[in-house]
Amino acid sequence: MAEPLKVLITGAAGQIAYSLMFQVGSGSVFGPNQPLKLVLLDILPMKSVLDGVLMEMMDCALPLVKEIVATVDETEAFTDVDVAMLVGAMPRREGMERKDLLAANVKIFKSQGAAMDKVSKKNIKVVVVGNPANTNALICSKYAPSIPKENFSCLTRLDQNRAQAQVAARVGVDTQNVGNTIIWGNHSSTQFPDVSHATVTKDGKVVSVYEAVKDDDWLKGDFIKTVQTRGGAVIKARKLSSAMSAAKATCDHIRDWWTGCAEGKWVSMGVISDGSYDIPKGLMYSFPVRTKPDHTYEIVQGLSISDFARAKMDATAKELQEELAAAMEVCEH
Repeated sequence: MAEPLKVLITGAAGQIAYSLMFQVGSGSVFGPNQPLKLVLLDILPMKSVLDGVLMEMMDCALPLVKEIVATVDETEAFTDVDVAMLVGAMPRREGMERKDLLAANVKIFKSQGAAMDKVSKKNIKVVVVGNPANTNALICSKYAPSIPKENFSCLTRLDQNRAQAQVAARVGVDTQNVGNTIIWGNHSSTQFPDVSHATVTKDGKVVSVYEAVKDDDWLKGDFIKTVQTRGGAVIKARKLSSAMSAAKATCDHIRDWWTGCAEGKWVSMGVISDGSYDIPKGLMYSFPVRTKPDHTYEIVQGLSISDFARAKMDATAKELQEELAAAMEVCEH
């Protein structure tokens, strides 16, 4: 058997982590032959809940999980970690502005980046789930300068899954028969779910989403709005934020990053922009990427961008630039 991978989940006493850690421990992310050491981190006020989660994970008796550590100490948590799933963040509460959330959470990710820089493996792979995810991931990378920027990412796979599910339901196919949907930009209501390069497999034929749906107004209107506001719709209906679907998407994100996606396919990940598609360098921006079995990725190049898409992509980039400026102001004071 392989050497155990050390996998950290933050916010481990929370709802998303509760769905996430079993999936990770069961082998559905890193495979059925990869033993694991799980590290569960949360804040001191959540210690009692964290202890209960630890008991439950032990009681699951998962064969691949060789060790579980539950801690409220950042340095202990980040030491020698291979993969970090940064879920823990202050949730947005009623009456809070996005900037209030940003100010609170930037400090968390500044601190975690600094801890990572000191004690984590330099080839650590990081996905940030806690919102505002793009900017939190970028701040984390800024305060971990010894770790390559490309090792940091944020979760937009949930948005991709949402887009894929909307198209599948509209056309009447299974979700796996919708391929290569793209999420551009920020994990926020400015994100651009783009199906102009996506396909549908139906009745043995592969056709474009536009050909399959046959309703351009829906694809450029209600479809985009539904994906952009799905998180809020879940909160309104459930009285709690997306947890099960966020955990599933986190697993999808890491699995594909770790093992590579199929030939001809791509997935959406928030990654550091290298200037592709005229997106300002250095922003944590969601692009279509091809992931590879050596745990690397490349941004898919050469896709045609319509004027409609360009305007949407630029609007979400502008929001990210504003968020970054606000975040840096918090960090520097």
